[in-house]
Amino acid sequence: MIQELDTVILVQDYPDQGLVKSDMGAVVLLYEGGKAYEVEFVTLTGDTLRVLTLTADEVRPISARDVLHVRVA
Repeated sequence: MIQELDTVILVQDYPDQGLVKSDMGAVVLLYEGGKAYEVEFVTLTGDTLRVLTLTADEVRPISARDVLHVRVA
């Protein structure tokens, strides 16, 4: 189960927010025991890009097989 401060991965694009599938974010708040999350997306230097409220089906936990990929936001 995803907890506060866990790193999560987007499972779909959010072009209106400048985010794409596979972008990583950090859970900063849980809603209703994990039905939704407040997720902060940051640059590698720590600047916040967006903070979104996402449902449990819009993100997934990181896995041991995930590979970090860098893109210009």
